[in-house]
Amino acid sequence: MRGGDVSLDGQVVVQKDTFRYLGSVLQKDGDIDEDVRHRILAGWLKWRQASVILCDKRVPQKLKCKFYRTTIRPAILYGAECWPTKRRHVQQLSVAEMQMLRWFCGHTRRDRVRNEVIRDRVGVAPIEEKLTQHRLKWFGHVQRRPLEAPVRNGVLERVDNIKRGRGRAKLTCDESVKRDLKDWNISKEIVLDRSAWRLAINVPEP
Repeated sequence: MRGGDVSLDGQVVVQKDTFRYLGSVLQKDGDIDEDVRHRILAGWLKWRQASVILCDKRVPQKLKCKFYRTTIRPAILYGAECWPTKRRHVQQLSVAEMQMLRWFCGHTRRDRVRNEVIRDRVGVAPIEEKLTQHRLKWFGHVQRRPLEAPVRNGVLERVDNIKRGRGRAKLTCDESVKRDLKDWNISKEIVLDRSAWRLAINVPEP
């Protein structure tokens, strides 16, 4: 290492602001803008691969919805369990989802059909609620793990043990979880009861 550069086998490793790891995009500043954008593009890739079926009026609507819930939405929410989401991230996810749902329903925004009507018709819960469900499900796994369990990828710390450093810190995953618990009026005390926790965080499809 010379002058702040990192060398490997004589070659200088180029410094970047983002790094892709196990399907997720890590940013130098700790934000998730690039990761959210990457996951939305992954969802659109799945959409394009199946557009012949999803845009075919002869294919039953029920089958299209099932395909979306089992293939496209999981591609968008991959790795979202630890996302410290902000309002703009949720908005980006919601916009992308509604575009997909409207297209395979044969509607555009010019038709002035409300989002709630589209969701009821296709039987798909809002992606922001599914995102919260994913995060709280992961939180439950973390809280129920044995204290001596190994930490994987640095994200299995208990929320109660995470401390904030000096200065104004960025939104963290544990703060997102605390916000979710408050918004959904869920007590953290039931987390050790797997059945009760699963029922509390369940988001049924319309």
